[in-house]
Amino acid sequence: MSAETLKVDSAPAPAQVPAIAVEPVSNAVEAEPVLSSLRALVAAEDIEAPLSAEEECLAGAVYFESRNESLEGQHAVADVVINRAESGRFPSSICGVVYQPSQFSFVRGGRMPAINRTSIDWREAVAVARVAMDDDWQSAAPKALFFHATRVSPGWRLKRVATVGNHVFYR
Repeated sequence: MSAETLKVDSAPAPAQVPAIAVEPVSNAVEAEPVLSSLRALVAAEDIEAPLSAEEECLAGAVYFESRNESLEGQHAVADVVINRAESGRFPSSICGVVYQPSQFSFVRGGRMPAINRTSIDWREAVAVARVAMDDDWQSAAPKALFFHATRVSPGWRLKRVATVGNHVFYR
């Protein structure tokens, strides 16, 4: 034996740590990975799956109202539409909210304009709409029911909740 080995062998034994009984977990369900950013959630969405009518209406609202905004801004717009549908003050469906007369400037004659469904903007709007509908992310404008572009000043006497990108949100 070498001198080093003898030194280790002759060292006093470490203090004994009481053993902790650990029972094996049976039938464990593997947890889904936690996605830590809105970008990761949007990227993980299956945008090839067929859209429900409600998803179509929400994605259309996101596309026309905020397609050039950050994901947070797009999500906040989607959340306003959902909040309205759940509020009892507006139509009770997402499509009812989107097509309510005089609410969204892109709706003309009760119709949504044509959408370039092959564009990156549309695919992103679909993913944002699905994230919002699944309530997977906290909105940057929680409980907001109204918004307008920052370039206008309607003089609303409502509680301002947030400014996200080019939109101001109110409750």
